Amino acid sequence: MLPSPNGSALSVATGSTPTFAGCLRNAVAVARAAGAIGRRIAVIPAGERWHSEDDSLRPGVEDLLGAGAIIAELSGRLSPEAQLAADAFHGALSALEMRLIEASSGRELVERGFAEDVAIAARLNASRCAPKLVDGAYKNVGT
Repeated sequence: MLPSPNGSALSVATGSTPTFAGCLRNAVAVARAAGAIGRRIAVIPAGERWHSEDDSLRPGVEDLLGAGAIIAELSGRLSPEAQLAADAFHGALSALEMRLIEASSGRELVERGFAEDVAIAARLNASRCAPKLVDGAYKNVGT
C-alpha cells in the first residue's frame, strides 16, 4: 500500500461533510455511494506534496483520471472543471495503465520497483469498496 499524505490531510479537513476515498479501482462504487447521500458532490483530486523546501502541490495524472472516472458515473449537471476531468478520463480510457506509467509519478514508482502497483491502480472498477470516513477512519459502505 502506497500512502497519500496529502489525501489524508484533505480527508481529515472535511469535518462533518460525508467524505469518500475514490480512485480508478472503485469509481463506480464511490459514485453510487456519494450519489445516494445527495446531489451536490465535490470530487477533489488530492495530488501530492513535492519533497521540497516550499512543500508545493504536485498534481497527479492518477488523481485527475480517478476523479474523472468517478465524475463520469455521476448524474446531473457538471461544472466545467468536472467535465474536463471526465473528458480526460474518457480520453485515457483505452490506455489507462500506460497513461499512469508515463506520468511523472508513475515513472517514479516504476523506477523505485513498484511497477505492479501502478498496474493494480489502473484496473478500472476492480473493487466494489466505497470507503467512507467515519470517526477518523475509512469504512467500506459499498457492496
